[in-house]
Amino acid sequence: MSIKKKLGVFVIVLLVLDQAVKIWIKTHMMIGDEFTVIGDWFKIHFIENNGMAFGMELGGEWGKIMLSLFRIMAVTLIGWYILHLLKQKAPTGVVFSCALIFCGAIGNIIDSMFYGMIFNDSYSQVATLFPAEGGYSSFLHGKVVDMLYFPIYEDFLPDWIPIWGGDFFVFFRPVFNLADSYITIGVLILLLFYRKFFSTKKA
Repeated sequence: MSIKKKLGVFVIVLLVLDQAVKIWIKTHMMIGDEFTVIGDWFKIHFIENNGMAFGMELGGEWGKIMLSLFRIMAVTLIGWYILHLLKQKAPTGVVFSCALIFCGAIGNIIDSMFYGMIFNDSYSQVATLFPAEGGYSSFLHGKVVDMLYFPIYEDFLPDWIPIWGGDFFVFFRPVFNLADSYITIGVLILLLFYRKFFSTKKA
């Protein structure tokens, strides 16, 4: 199998996995519902957000539209760059790391573009896929589904710690999804193992 075919299968599998998990969450849980996967440090906790990775947001209707358009533009550029890497016979690790970032961006774009149209809301009810009354929002105004929560440390900080001593602290607090993970893993691989490749290209 050629690298292009392997890359295509890789992208499709990751996108299907991301969307399958999100659709299951939307159709089986309400906002705020959670259950434990492993101990007290790995939970599935359902939230939605209007914005960027790890629950960060851009405020207002225009912020949402601008973010969605930026994502679409970024995905287009990343897709073009992957094709360029393939033509240049770049290292396989570079190509697949960029494909991870590409998958993550597309996964969250799908939520933003279509989820508002195909689901009703998840507040005080489990959402329905393709509800008879229509979705909770319009094109480009869907919310991103997040569910992965890793509260590895969840307790009050010792009083001797400056400023935050005695405060309740959670690490790791952000709730995220598989698409966010793809982006993070892809970027980390590039930074840790392929900085020399990009330095050589720049030179």
